[in-house]
Amino acid sequence: MKRVGIFGSTGSIGINALQVIRDNPQFFKVTVLAAGSNDKLLLKQALEFRPEVIVIKDSEKAEELTSRLKKEKIRVVSGEEGLILAAAWEKTDQLLFSIVGSEGLLPLCEAIKAGKRVAVANKEPLVMAGRYIQDLVKRHNTQLIPVDSEHSAIWQCLEGHQHKDVRKIHLTASGGPFLNLSKKELEAVTPKEALAHPRWDMGKKITIDSATLMNKGLELIEACYLFSLKPSQIEILIHPEAAIHSLVEFKDGSFLAQLSTADMKLPIQYALSYPERIPSSYPVLDLKKLGALTFKKPDIEKFPALEIAIEAAEAGGTMPAALNAANEVAVDLFLKEEIKFLEITQLIQQVLDQHQSKSNPGLSDILEADRWARCKTEEIMGGRISI
Repeated sequence: MKRVGIFGSTGSIGINALQVIRDNPQFFKVTVLAAGSNDKLLLKQALEFRPEVIVIKDSEKAEELTSRLKKEKIRVVSGEEGLILAAAWEKTDQLLFSIVGSEGLLPLCEAIKAGKRVAVANKEPLVMAGRYIQDLVKRHNTQLIPVDSEHSAIWQCLEGHQHKDVRKIHLTASGGPFLNLSKKELEAVTPKEALAHPRWDMGKKITIDSATLMNKGLELIEACYLFSLKPSQIEILIHPEAAIHSLVEFKDGSFLAQLSTADMKLPIQYALSYPERIPSSYPVLDLKKLGALTFKKPDIEKFPALEIAIEAAEAGGTMPAALNAANEVAVDLFLKEEIKFLEITQLIQQVLDQHQSKSNPGLSDILEADRWARCKTEEIMGGRISI
């Protein structure tokens, strides 16, 4: 039985992961649960799965949970220190990280240093510090397993093959809710409309990233580090049916693709059960009902986030960290209706235009770039931007 820690247990990935564990109690045992602010759901999860330790961001909520769980012998910790402690928890074999944003970077590093195998669902740490993290993985002889449906697809297609034989990766994107809108129509879209993704049920931040296509740009950067690729080896394809989750093109002209229904429980289950595949009762892709599979190039003029992310990937250094931080702040401002949809990428571009990237950064350089970009984004907002 594999002992599992779920970081981000109250978010969409965490909830799906716990459903996978609920459906397979003979294979998995939860030892750690970590959440942000949803103490009520965390309490419910703790009472059901009986982990050894739980983490909540707020110390006051931690005190309340400690009181509520006094008889259950479940340790409650809080904040970044709590996350770091839980990440290295001795009685855990594998962790699943799905903490939204950059907050998962330091705990992820601690988990790797502790020799834990980590399934990574939150792309931000790899975007910020991909080379640093991969160096840690090699140094501590452990493994990162991708959970994103696209990266899981690539990983599965590459199993049994040599990376030197890869010509190109084709990352697929459904196109989000605004695929067929004109740029003029995009000026007036609301957060509510942007959150209505046609294919996936995800958290707010990643759903907005999918609407701008920044999510695909961040995935491109992540793929560079996960699979030792150059940005020029990765192509984005709009694939509205969302049946093919990504393709690998080999140097002999062969393509391998991974297909499944648009259900995150499938890549989560494989990430947790790897190297084994275990049976599942989740819906299976019905090829007879699928019909046509269509692909097209993304419209960079309508969705400039892709170009911005590609340029950040090519620049390297601390530029991806600055990109990630500026994007997090800009998305939050859009969700609060303080900026318009098209202003998200305009604001990010202004921040990156002023960033002095540092090559071969250490962890302190990466964290400083993150801090700088957040401050710069807020500073630019003081003067507002206009469409």
